[in-house]
Amino acid sequence: MNERDEERQGSGPAAGSAPGSGSGNAALPYVPAGVAPEGRKELPVSGEDHEALKALAASGLLADSDTLSDVIAQPDPLAVAAQESELEGRVAEIFAEINDRAPEHDVQPSTERVVACLDILGNPQDSMRIIQLTGTNGKTSTARMIAALLAEKGLRVGRFTSPHMHTVRERFAIDGEPISRAAFIDIYEQILPAIEMVDAKSREAGGPRMSTFEVYAVLAYAAFADAPVEVAVMEVGMGGRWDATNVVDSEVAVLTTIEVDHERYLGSTREEIAAEKVGIISPKSTVVCAAQHADAAAVIASAIAENSARLVLEGRDLTLLDGKVGLGGQMISVATPAATYEDIPLSLLGAFQARNALLALGAVEAFFGGGALDPLVVEHALMSVSSPGRLDIVRTSPTVIADGGHNPAGVESAIRAVTEIFPGPIACVFAAMADKKIEDMLGALEPHVGNIVVTQLRNPRAAELDELRQLAEEVFGEDRVSEEYDLTDALDVAASLADAAADGPAAPVVLAIGSIELAARVREMARRV
Repeated sequence: MNERDEERQGSGPAAGSAPGSGSGNAALPYVPAGVAPEGRKELPVSGEDHEALKALAASGLLADSDTLSDVIAQPDPLAVAAQESELEGRVAEIFAEINDRAPEHDVQPSTERVVACLDILGNPQDSMRIIQLTGTNGKTSTARMIAALLAEKGLRVGRFTSPHMHTVRERFAIDGEPISRAAFIDIYEQILPAIEMVDAKSREAGGPRMSTFEVYAVLAYAAFADAPVEVAVMEVGMGGRWDATNVVDSEVAVLTTIEVDHERYLGSTREEIAAEKVGIISPKSTVVCAAQHADAAAVIASAIAENSARLVLEGRDLTLLDGKVGLGGQMISVATPAATYEDIPLSLLGAFQARNALLALGAVEAFFGGGALDPLVVEHALMSVSSPGRLDIVRTSPTVIADGGHNPAGVESAIRAVTEIFPGPIACVFAAMADKKIEDMLGALEPHVGNIVVTQLRNPRAAELDELRQLAEEVFGEDRVSEEYDLTDALDVAASLADAAADGPAAPVVLAIGSIELAARVREMARRV
């Protein structure tokens, strides 16, 4: 879902996991105190009261001095807040520094700079096993499921995905959580001298500096080695052959369905795009492949033969046997080369997510040599996995769904799932990047959506509101199109339109779709309510 050129350029990092101890994690400042006994309920104490409490504890006047010591041992909340704010500010500075480079969607047909930088750093990517993913839609959700299954098997897992929704730290997940602020800062400062050396050498030869995504890829490999992780799940940014992540020999390559997208960079036909994406296939690796159009399938088959790779194919080796919408997700039954997994709870909605789960199971079985997984491992992993911004129910009464679909195939999958799950009238809030196939996305929505409200994204690459309105009117007709510059107003108008169309017990639905940035902004608004 979700190629990296949907990247939000203006987002600042949001709150994440607090920094802790260990490599790359500076400990938070603690006020002086004794050690709190394990298991006690602990309350923070402000700095100004600390010395008085210490003196009282030392006086022996209190019978339960251990309880007071527990209180004294806690970090000063003002100091904690101050340090978190300072770390957040530095993360924002680094994010701005990295994004001052060539943009992520500006693919440079070479991995030379990434290879040179990693070599200076001692090739951290060689310290872990690799599963790599490419395709057009579904990469991030599939990567999240693969990582969840590996973690449930007891491995320490790094997960690199793009773009991020709320904080750049989301891209670099370790043990299922975004990298801490302190670790992000520490790793960046460790790799910066190597980046600058590569920049200088490239410029001397008349070439460019390392791009934004190249820096992110190096940072990911360095952070995962520092953690350290046992396996890294690496989602390509765009394409595959020249992608900055593609500097490793992955044991398993996962290919989601290939559609036409990013034609400016990857080619205008599925054959051309597939030829770029099969670049992640390593010699003698296992390729776990979604069902493909015939033109892309021929390219993939040729690459597999050239690399003496093993193919695990959806529809032949991987089969979705059943799927039923359930409370908070769906129940699926699937068959893989090693086993049949029945009535597995999947926390994500949509038939396309069931297909992604099928690929994830095939990939993890292949990673472990082809054997069946413990059904409890599968259940626990898939029932708890999340994929923000993918058929994401962010509000109820009315139901508001945020989806990052940003190409015709992604939008078609999303709206099909919404209509299958929610029988009520649907109103849509829509915004998109100017270089996307906007008319085709609107065409996929039109048969299923009563009214559409177009809105404006705060991104220099975003389509202008007037253009969106004109295109929407051509597809929907003027009477079904509204425009609202402000997203809050757009959501309110869409909710009113959907509610007005409701004439039975089925509840109305608002679907925000067209861009990952739009999905992220809707999620942020819902969190503030």
